[in-house]
Amino acid sequence: MTAVYKPGDTVERSGIYRVIHDRNHASPHEVTCVYGKQFPPCNHCGGHPRFELVRAAQHIEHNDHFKK
Repeated sequence: MTAVYKPGDTVERSGIYRVIHDRNHASPHEVTCVYGKQFPPCNHCGGHPRFELVRAAQHIEHNDHFKK
């Protein structure tokens, strides 16, 4: 079962997320979300969007090969 997040929830895994808006506003699309940030509200439909992880990806700042 896929976890579904809403605006204000904290991103648990960096990666590509499918965003599902109010169907009268926008078609589903994909965005990149970064671990530790909050999922944002939509500028048009507010708290309605839901976010589903499509593909996890480690942010480069959290990868041992690229840390300073």
